[in-house]
Amino acid sequence: MFYLFLATVCSASIALLFKYANQFNVNQYLVTCANYLTAFAISLFMIVSKDLLVGLEKTNNFMAEFSLLLTQESYKLSAYSSVIWAILVGCIAGVFFFSSFIYYQKSIKENGVALSGTFSKLGILIPMLFSILIWREYPTNLQWIGIILSIISILIVNLSPKTLDKFDLKPTIILLFLLNGMAEFSNKIYQNYGLIEYKNVFLLFVFLIAFLISLFFIIKEKVKFKLRDFLIGLAVGIPNLFTSYFLIQSLETVKTSVAFPIFSVGSIVIINLGGYFIFKEQLANKNKFAIGLIIVALVLMNL
Repeated sequence: MFYLFLATVCSASIALLFKYANQFNVNQYLVTCANYLTAFAISLFMIVSKDLLVGLEKTNNFMAEFSLLLTQESYKLSAYSSVIWAILVGCIAGVFFFSSFIYYQKSIKENGVALSGTFSKLGILIPMLFSILIWREYPTNLQWIGIILSIISILIVNLSPKTLDKFDLKPTIILLFLLNGMAEFSNKIYQNYGLIEYKNVFLLFVFLIAFLISLFFIIKEKVKFKLRDFLIGLAVGIPNLFTSYFLIQSLETVKTSVAFPIFSVGSIVIINLGGYFIFKEQLANKNKFAIGLIIVALVLMNL
């Protein structure tokens, strides 16, 4: 649970850094590119410093081991196959990570911040449902109540009568929900089958692919380089990497169906408190009520 707490703090700090950055009208593509560059560089440093790939030997055929994943529920890949798995899943996840960011920006323009934030956060339903259906990670009755309360609190924080009046289920917001959910689920897909020792290889390829795609868009859009935006992106990259790093670690001991609601609503509490104490933002009454619900939900999910 301690790793889940660290992942939640890192996730919330990303939002707070973006909140700070928005004061300067930064270029999101440049910030994103620098963010992924930092995360990639740190992942590479951790791999090299730990000699993670030194002496790695092929003991089994990857395809032979992969076939066992389909027949054995608790099968773990060997060291060599875990690296191959990390590369494959990491490359796919990198596309999801960047695409979810792109559609978040598009959704904000089409649907507003409130609805976009809601569906982005509700993306946790995807890893939750898959973990229940595929790996039968069933929550207890009390945890179910906590999960339901956490989802209600997400809706309360993000929605208002005005946003509901304008609500229209558009393709952009559906894609945001799916892409963000799959980006989160990719952490679980690697952790469930690959050795935890090679999670840095997975993260390396996640952020390498996301960096290359964002770099393509910077070149395509002819984005002007600004040192301030680049430095903000570098700062964001540190908690961005460690969010996934600690989340994967936490999934070794916490059920996915419980971990993701805690991760999501916990970040909401920290973001709201950070906004209040750091940026002197007043908490709306509905947010105070939602935070109260979240505290109850967190207690129930940890019983």
